[in-house]
Amino acid sequence: MTKIIKDIPLKTDEKNAYLRYLTTTDLPDILELQTIVYEALEDKKRLETLDESEFRTILEGEPLMVGIFHQDRLIAFRAFLNPAADEEGLGSDIGLTEEEFAEIIYSEISNVHPNYRGNHLQTQMGRFIMNQLDTSLFRYVLATVAPGNIPSMKDKFALGMRIYKVKEKYGGKLRYVYCNDLKLKEIRAENQTEINMNDIDGQEKLIEEGYLGVEMKKSDREWTITYQK
Repeated sequence: MTKIIKDIPLKTDEKNAYLRYLTTTDLPDILELQTIVYEALEDKKRLETLDESEFRTILEGEPLMVGIFHQDRLIAFRAFLNPAADEEGLGSDIGLTEEEFAEIIYSEISNVHPNYRGNHLQTQMGRFIMNQLDTSLFRYVLATVAPGNIPSMKDKFALGMRIYKVKEKYGGKLRYVYCNDLKLKEIRAENQTEINMNDIDGQEKLIEEGYLGVEMKKSDREWTITYQK
């Protein structure tokens, strides 16, 4: 078995889970878990699944995919990807130049088994990978999230990512484009406003005016996003 990297405490079991890097030998378990997660979703548009060849490309590259196991069963995984020439166009979406594409890394996909949600596994995996990144090579961590995918949105904000864009991606699916500029110092906001998450047109206007989405809050039964510039 590949070396265990880190123990992960679980709320529901005295026996800890553990994190390790994944390899191509884990592909069957990865695909099985992705199917379980996908089938459990009420809104299937929230997850852009990967096929076996796409997972293999990630696993055969740099060590940028980790999994969490409980009692030797894969219960969560997360993959980052060093894209060739900004493959999904996320850098272009937020105005990066071709010269900056080489400094991009994608937070590509993460899945957590429905029975293990609530343990912050997605964010723990994200922090682990980001702590291993060579910041002399990578500056921009990019990701997309479907509006209303609350766990994934919380995860991106927890990893220091901000909303830079909201637009249709992947054949017409609405997505937030998140970015963490690893060389950007703390932003001193001169203006701040909160807006209902469902007000997509309003968010687009704020972004056009130079605002970035920096956090989310729940007010009564609705979620709002705080934008600053």
